[in-house]
Amino acid sequence: MNDAKTKNYLSAGTLTLMIVASVISLRGLPMMAKEGLSMLFYILFAVVLFLLPASLVSAELGSAFSNREGGVYVWVKSAFGPGWGFTAIWLQWIQNVIWYPTVLGFAAGSLAYLPGKPSLAASGTYCGLVVIITFWIATLFALKGTRTVGAVTKYGVLLGTIIPGVFIILLGLFWFFKGMPLAFLAPGAAASGALHAHPSFFPHISGLSSIAFLAGIILLFAGVEVQAVHVTEMRDPDRQFPLAMLGASVIIILLFLLGSLAVAAVIPASEISLTAGLMEAFRQILGKFGLSFLVPVMGALTAFGAIGGVMSWITGPSRGVLSTASDGELPPFMSRTNSAGAPVNILLIQALIVTVLGSCYFIMNNVNVAFFVLSAMTVTLYLIMYILMYLAALKLRYSAPELSRTYKVPGGWAGIWIVTLLGVTGVGFAFVVGFFPPSNLAVGNPALYVTLVTAGTVIFTGIPWLIHLCRKPAWSDHETINEGERDHGIAQNHSPMQ
Repeated sequence: MNDAKTKNYLSAGTLTLMIVASVISLRGLPMMAKEGLSMLFYILFAVVLFLLPASLVSAELGSAFSNREGGVYVWVKSAFGPGWGFTAIWLQWIQNVIWYPTVLGFAAGSLAYLPGKPSLAASGTYCGLVVIITFWIATLFALKGTRTVGAVTKYGVLLGTIIPGVFIILLGLFWFFKGMPLAFLAPGAAASGALHAHPSFFPHISGLSSIAFLAGIILLFAGVEVQAVHVTEMRDPDRQFPLAMLGASVIIILLFLLGSLAVAAVIPASEISLTAGLMEAFRQILGKFGLSFLVPVMGALTAFGAIGGVMSWITGPSRGVLSTASDGELPPFMSRTNSAGAPVNILLIQALIVTVLGSCYFIMNNVNVAFFVLSAMTVTLYLIMYILMYLAALKLRYSAPELSRTYKVPGGWAGIWIVTLLGVTGVGFAFVVGFFPPSNLAVGNPALYVTLVTAGTVIFTGIPWLIHLCRKPAWSDHETINEGERDHGIAQNHSPMQ
């Protein structure tokens, strides 16, 4: 029988849901709601200048290297050499490491509602302890293998993201149809709106600091490149992939937009907490409808969803870094795996970094500021990776035209240039504003904010180059050691993707 007839193709609907699952996170709702009606501008900006270019470019690169593992490492390495490739995969990994304290800070804010003490969400000590303890527990699960991780992730997405997301939208609609006042339509509704009488679609720009939230909102739409590698598994990728991206974009936009509007409708922007804003919306709306007893339930679900999101990412990026070991980019001690195939030392180093970053909650007076500092640092690192990805796609069109691309950015040479320039423009602008403290947060010490974000960006971008420049020829000769087999005198290579 013809293999083409028996092959199980990936449908456009399935890929749509996969893309949505890799992008959506409820922790972004308070961040967007804090901008009032201006969130519409930010969402439009993020979609046109980030979401669509990133998905189209990563689809082309994924199809061109569908027979090779490594993702962005292989893409950038093929265009600019191993040093830049290692930097790209490192940035994809390290930005996740810095992301963990922010999403777990959101989980801490949600958990504070279980004992009925929402004020805990404003405590740096409480948030820092939850972040550090929870991540070490997640690391222990990751070291034991993927079965438990998979279970937590599966139910975390369903129970902790989809259900609370739809619920907050429904509550927002009830709020609207009951004729309750909409906070985002009130005079001075935007968080920075003290100087402005009326809400507006366009942000009130008095300087780059007034649109610094753009960098954090951009990050909410990141992650589509992870699923683009599946484009070659579709029967008709030229037609189906754009449909999948369109469908995913619509779902992502609607969930983010309607969910953020629901939060902004109930809570004035100046009172929205980045770590507990979603739960405050639940508390106020449920209280209005006499359903306050459901607040702890929603707190538990949203916290579970955030923790499930961490579990879904905790091993993947670290295995991506492990894939560079065969090229000698990592010292031998970082390429060790245990009997469950987990990259032991990479996971432990990851946990130590999260511990240090989670301590930011201890030293900064405002939990919202600590939350946003970590978010801004995450954005700058991730955006550098996206710039490398865009430039790699453009260069490979010229330097490697022979690559078999099942999917190509439409429009020929003009298309790839337009999409690449759009992507670099959006990413570059968001990168620059990410270094400016947002005017709608009481930063306290702007110099400290800029110093922390700049130092984090420089240090974490410089580390892969330091490792690359200090690598030794012997690193290319070592094998990935599985400690479980080493006890039996066996040392062999393991695919980091198994």
